[in-house]
Amino acid sequence: MTYYKPEHLDHFADVGEGNSELAEKFFAYYGAVFAEGALSAREKALIALAVSHTVQCPYCIEAYSKECLQQGSDLEQMTEAIHVATAIRGGASLVHGMQMLDQVKQLGM
Repeated sequence: MTYYKPEHLDHFADVGEGNSELAEKFFAYYGAVFAEGALSAREKALIALAVSHTVQCPYCIEAYSKECLQQGSDLEQMTEAIHVATAIRGGASLVHGMQMLDQVKQLGM
């Protein structure tokens, strides 16, 4: 038994049981976001896969790994996308080191 249950992904729409009106609005928005537009469905799936790793959502990783493959991405492209997300997340953590440096300088250490 795991904390995250893979079968939850298949029942995501059930989240609307608590408030169907808000769920309908969310799913309408979600559908609009992932529709073809200035970005292709393939590009959007790669972005979603990268973000899924950044927010560490196992459900999203599973869903968008599958979606990327269905949209024609290959393993190399998917891996590169998650490395982009990793670099941004790592850089964001590192740049906060400037706050530490400022503090150290202010404290005269």
